[in-house]
Amino acid sequence: MLWQEVTNTCFVMARSYKHIQQYEKEILELKEQGLTHRQIGERLGFTYEQVDGFFHRYNAKQRKVSAGIALRKKGRPPKDDKYTETDKVNELKYIISRKDARIKALEMENELMRDFLSLTERK
Repeated sequence: MLWQEVTNTCFVMARSYKHIQQYEKEILELKEQGLTHRQIGERLGFTYEQVDGFFHRYNAKQRKVSAGIALRKKGRPPKDDKYTETDKVNELKYIISRKDARIKALEMENELMRDFLSLTERK
């Protein structure tokens, strides 16, 4: 066991490292029960800042998924990278959303051009 000296007479056992992503299901369940970030952190052994940062990253990820933006890991992919079905679906959603945005932009440009020509009395 690892022990860490806090004062001259008091010793506290050092907390072992655990990644907050491992507790995603538990954190979300506790949040659904109505617990605050501080209460969730105390129950699972994390700080308020760690839980708050987790929810910040989780919500950003959910916004990207709902917008159809492909979720990609940072950095260069390994040589034996396996492209999963969810990656393919996210990539296709992103492509479709970009094409829809481009179509809307072209429709708006076309409408503006039509209005301009009608104002200058050309057809």
